[in-house]
Amino acid sequence: MTEMKYVFSDEIKLLGDVTVRRIKALRDFGDIKEGTLGGWVAGTRNLSEQGNCWVGDEACVFGAARVSGDARVYGNARVYQSALVHGEARVFGDARVDGFAEVYGQAQIYDQARVYVRAEVYGRAHVYGDAEIYERARVYEEARVEDSLVYGAARVYGHAYVEDSSRVYGDAEIYDSYYADGLSGHRIFEAL
Repeated sequence: MTEMKYVFSDEIKLLGDVTVRRIKALRDFGDIKEGTLGGWVAGTRNLSEQGNCWVGDEACVFGAARVSGDARVYGNARVYQSALVHGEARVFGDARVDGFAEVYGQAQIYDQARVYVRAEVYGRAHVYGDAEIYERARVYEEARVEDSLVYGAARVYGHAYVEDSSRVYGDAEIYDSYYADGLSGHRIFEAL
């Protein structure tokens, strides 16, 4: 049986019609020390008792969302609906992961970035700034997406870097060491 690693403190807050409670570490694990106050979760299914996963600061996890493995959600980030964050992934800043999106491996989602609607970000990918990854899009390996949209069945991978309001969509693939900038927001990548 897995030893419990956190309990709910007496602190609660409302996010619209959702009640979340602040967590508190019951024991040392990873770099979290016993007694450390964490972030906010709606229920025990939102944060696994196994691994070194943690929700910290003012971050919130609710709905059917789940954080597991050694993943961390912190800052003012929110993970909700049926999103999954696992592996050694990091979601922080004001980032949002929702819908049936999945973030895993050593991926990092931060700033005001959003990953949603069945999108996947994994490997060592970084999604940041005002980037949005959604629908069935995938960003993976060492790819970076900053201030751009990736959606549809598009894939960004390898050492690709997409920035400056670019839109990558449809069945488009940006990969290897490709660098895409938005050219004032007018550059669009779509497979023919």
